[in-house]
Amino acid sequence: MVTRRTFVKGGACALVALGSAPRFLLRAAAAAEGQRKVLVAIFQRGAVDGLSMVAPYGDRSYATGRPGIAIQAPRRGESERSVDLDGFFALHPALAPLMPLWENRSLAVVHACGSPDTTRSHFDAQDYMETGTPGVKSTPDGWLARAVKALPARGSAFRAVALGPSLPRCLRGEIGAVAMQNVADFDVRPGPNAAARQGFESMYEQGVRDLLYGTGRETFEAVKLLKSAGVARIAPQNGAEYPNGRLGQSLRQIAQLIRGDVGVEVAFADVGGWDTHVGQGNEKGQLANRLTDLGAAIAAFSRDLGDRMADVVVLTMSEFGRTVAENGNRGTDHGHATAMLVLGGNVHGGKVYGRWPGLAREQLFEGRDVAVTTDFRALFGEVASRHLGVASAASLFPGWRGPQAPLGLFA
Repeated sequence: MVTRRTFVKGGACALVALGSAPRFLLRAAAAAEGQRKVLVAIFQRGAVDGLSMVAPYGDRSYATGRPGIAIQAPRRGESERSVDLDGFFALHPALAPLMPLWENRSLAVVHACGSPDTTRSHFDAQDYMETGTPGVKSTPDGWLARAVKALPARGSAFRAVALGPSLPRCLRGEIGAVAMQNVADFDVRPGPNAAARQGFESMYEQGVRDLLYGTGRETFEAVKLLKSAGVARIAPQNGAEYPNGRLGQSLRQIAQLIRGDVGVEVAFADVGGWDTHVGQGNEKGQLANRLTDLGAAIAAFSRDLGDRMADVVVLTMSEFGRTVAENGNRGTDHGHATAMLVLGGNVHGGKVYGRWPGLAREQLFEGRDVAVTTDFRALFGEVASRHLGVASAASLFPGWRGPQAPLGLFA
């Protein structure tokens, strides 16, 4: 019996000889095994201020702790203020492009979410979040890599893809993930002595050093498959307009890979600039500029994919949040819990999930931070199990027994 793996590899090899781009091969292969579910993870590196991203204006202690940077409570007819979600929480006005997703109940927020580890080191906290093992530095692989490994093997070199110059910690493991900075430039690049050696082995050897991480001997076929799909030529659909920043262009290319049917199951993008110690701003300023790019990029991605979003979930994450009180530089320092977004698929949106711990001084973690009431592993695990179909979410996070009760994010 001809498997999809053999079918796709055969098609890729045929392309070497014919130099053609038969998209029917990809469409037929995708139809043979059903549409894949895709998880797109966005890491906001630097610790985003969840209290500005999704402001708890209904908490009386919110504004008093931030006399210069608190986001103003929503008021009907005033677009410069925050956008009301449920009478207690409001989106930063820069995230207004996401409101249609909230209103059609495809966008959810998980607040007071974070790590049980108390570190305020960016490096350690990011490492713990990507490996899924808070407080443990020796974990060799990432939780997203483990999630892909737990799914049925489907024979694509593009099951796990990161848009960036190197493979992130969360995708390192045994699955053969791919890192690329640009879909259009993704190629096997022969070294200067390649012509003196025969076969694709010499091309593969140099190419894997330059661009690929762990995809093994299928590298050459993978490059041909990507080119055969014409991924770099796929234009945004439905009037989607991506911002020109790094995140916008990463999501544009992830959409190209998804719509090119090359077998993506997990995609990863990250964006920095969230470490706002000085001059954070409120409705306008440094943080607002970052949030403008985030909201525009996610909104464009959702619009671009259209009906395909039924099979795609976008998850945002950040290593920790910021202090409740602003500092002397009208910024915020390293905190504890933050807010994370989940949208698409069969997400039961239009709701803020997680128990709100309160911002009164006696309710704060160590007297200064939003307390964590939702372990990030509970959120990530629920996404992995209910969307991707991982059989045991707890198995993705060594040493963790799982949540006492699910968040209920998925319908």
